[in-house]
Amino acid sequence: MTRRQGIKVGDIMLYAEILGNLPKMARDEVMAMLELAGGRIAGQDYLFLKLDADGKAFPYLDRLGLSHEYGELILEADSVEELLRKAGEVEWPVKGTFKVDTETMFNCRHDVRDLPRKLGAVIGAQGFRVNLSKPDTLIRVYCGEGLYAGVRLRSFNPKEFEGRKAHYRPFFRPISLHPRISRALVNLTKARTEVLDPFMGAGGILMEAGLLGLKVYGVDIRPEMVEGAEMNLRHYGIRNYHLRLGDATKLEELFPGKRFEAIATDPPYGTSATLAGRERDDLYRKALESMYSVLREGGRLAMAFPANFDGEAEAGRIGFRLVGKYYQRVHKSLDRYFYVFKR
Repeated sequence: MTRRQGIKVGDIMLYAEILGNLPKMARDEVMAMLELAGGRIAGQDYLFLKLDADGKAFPYLDRLGLSHEYGELILEADSVEELLRKAGEVEWPVKGTFKVDTETMFNCRHDVRDLPRKLGAVIGAQGFRVNLSKPDTLIRVYCGEGLYAGVRLRSFNPKEFEGRKAHYRPFFRPISLHPRISRALVNLTKARTEVLDPFMGAGGILMEAGLLGLKVYGVDIRPEMVEGAEMNLRHYGIRNYHLRLGDATKLEELFPGKRFEAIATDPPYGTSATLAGRERDDLYRKALESMYSVLREGGRLAMAFPANFDGEAEAGRIGFRLVGKYYQRVHKSLDRYFYVFKR
């Protein structure tokens, strides 16, 4: 949709629709991006977020991984009758043709079965023409506890994320975060310029960070992973990267004098007795200490740990402050937490 091109900074309210599989993590991702843009979340109705933000937020909202879409919020109402009345009183920002689409959320308490036709008639009375197959402007109505009508500005095509899953990459390793989650981890660090992944593996997190225009740094202890990660990065057109063969517990030696803005990583979980010759929990503790030493003051670390490792306690012992914690059950033998820490 082209509507956003004509929006002036400061003259709108926005909305976002987040995914339902990790809703708290998705909400906090939106919040992190808004904080970079000087905005905030003004309200929530199930998966619908009302955003106190303006056009300055577009470059940051474009980064989102765990959202369906965002747009301009035109009006909200407590009943269908109120929505239709308000719709006749506002000037709709329709460019070209339009279509009305209703999103009925799990907690919808209104009868919206005929709302697209009724609202379409109200908007059409302002001189706009309906096109149900290829509209220039898509009007979105969300039904939850309340009713919300807006204009979609950007939707996030799930096929783009699916196309970057592990088995589509030139260097394939089956164990990898979904690209949406990798992107969310990067965003939760609030990175503006750079990201370090000290357990980069095949480079999934670095790929998402690089596609956002960030400078990426990666470390892995296995030579084949360093070579494979570079292959993947180059395949997706990412050139601003620095990869190192080395130990995640010795980052100061790999990057002497460097203090990173942000770190995002997914360490190996390992159900066997050792990982690279070390006990799993000991590896985690030493890696946390190493990451703390190379993260600048106020910088953020976003990472995953299996649920049977107390990441919050271990990170707190080192000096990290917990910002966010999100649970995910992957399968019967793996459940994990994603953490966000601030140095």
